[in-house]
Amino acid sequence: MLSTTTMTPSAAMVAKYIDHTLLKPEATADDVTALIAEAVELGTYSICVSPSMLPLRIPAGADLKVAVVCGFPSGKHHSAIKAAEADLAIEQGADEIDMVIDIGAVKAGRFAEVQADIAAVRAGVPAPTVLKVIIESAALTDAEIVGACQASVAAGADFVKTSTGFHPAGGATVHAVRLMKQTVGDRAEVKASGGVRSFDDALAMIDAGATRLGVSGSAALLSGASSAEPAGSY
Repeated sequence: MLSTTTMTPSAAMVAKYIDHTLLKPEATADDVTALIAEAVELGTYSICVSPSMLPLRIPAGADLKVAVVCGFPSGKHHSAIKAAEADLAIEQGADEIDMVIDIGAVKAGRFAEVQADIAAVRAGVPAPTVLKVIIESAALTDAEIVGACQASVAAGADFVKTSTGFHPAGGATVHAVRLMKQTVGDRAEVKASGGVRSFDDALAMIDAGATRLGVSGSAALLSGASSAEPAGSY
């Protein structure tokens, strides 16, 4: 993990935290081709796309992972459907799955059901496939965030992720990322997604404990590296 208290990370360093994302319903195959080219140019860790965009052509020799969403964006799909969707995505070339839980189940305190939902997808895509669990943190209370993170870890998730970026309640906050990291500890990692638009936003999320960032405007974010606040200002 980068230390933002002793140094201001470079654009290249932060790029390796980014899942370069395109999840708009109107996205075309040409848009995804452009996304891949931009990701390679920027040096991002991965791209994140909708499952219908698979399979993809990643340039030979490119160090670029493919993340695919599952049960997106509502999470109101049957667990068996989520598991099948995730399994097909891996079969078609995905390296990572970003699944959405049933937020209503969290709001109702049905954490056993939440854990079972995640476990169903985990069973279908076992390690080394990376499984990220989107909890829609902006729509939850602190206690619900903690419960959702605990269920995710218990079900074998590799990451907990703040947001789809589509919920009207909003996206990632420093508070939510910090709480999520405090909850999962070293048992899982945290992805901050939704509203991470500037380089300073990125540094703040990393400082709070995020080890992955979901960003759609990656070029604009990384271009702000030279104007980032000095280290230690957080």
